[in-house]
Amino acid sequence: MQNRRKVKEDIVGREDPWRVFRIMSEFVDGFDLLSQVGKAVTIFGSARLGEGHKMYKLAEKTAYLLGKAGYTIITGGGPGIMEGANKGAKEAKAESVGLNIELPFEQVPNRFITLLINFHYFFCRKFMFLKYAKAFVIFPGGFGTLDEFFESVTLIQTNRMPSFPVILVGSEYWNGMMDWLKKIMLKEGCISAEDFDIFKIVDTPQEVVKEIKKFYGKDKKNAKKR
Repeated sequence: MQNRRKVKEDIVGREDPWRVFRIMSEFVDGFDLLSQVGKAVTIFGSARLGEGHKMYKLAEKTAYLLGKAGYTIITGGGPGIMEGANKGAKEAKAESVGLNIELPFEQVPNRFITLLINFHYFFCRKFMFLKYAKAFVIFPGGFGTLDEFFESVTLIQTNRMPSFPVILVGSEYWNGMMDWLKKIMLKEGCISAEDFDIFKIVDTPQEVVKEIKKFYGKDKKNAKKR
């Protein structure tokens, strides 16, 4: 048994250098396809909140309004909130992109995607979400959704990427986390009060569109002043 485990570990170790080529291919395919989508907004949220949930409907409406405003919609390509967003984008006749991830329980891409890209590696997929998005719109979700939120605010906080709109939808869902961030993390000095300016919390699709337009309108005004 021990010898077999050692052989398996040796094989895995020898395979590691070859994984570079699969990683490269995922980046190349992503760059090639997503470079054509124009300005885009990435929408995140739980795969578990289906068509009957109010957040599904909010995601659908938000994506519809953003699509009508000229934005491509990018999601993780799965069910739930992601499906709602892709559905709204398709209804608006906007590009509806799904960045699907291969999982052990097999995430099936939703039927409203007009451009599907499959990924094996989470980090390649996450990079594409960031690189091609003008904004992140984050609906209620679980660990994966939180991962995307905290990674985006960390990159902005540490100046690893320029500031862009990060918008949480659903104050009732997110307020408990905000209380903890303020009462524990902020109190302990682990974050600064200014870090709360990195993101916004809203409750309606109209507010999402307004925040994104306001942010990029501000950029244009600053450019004129310069």
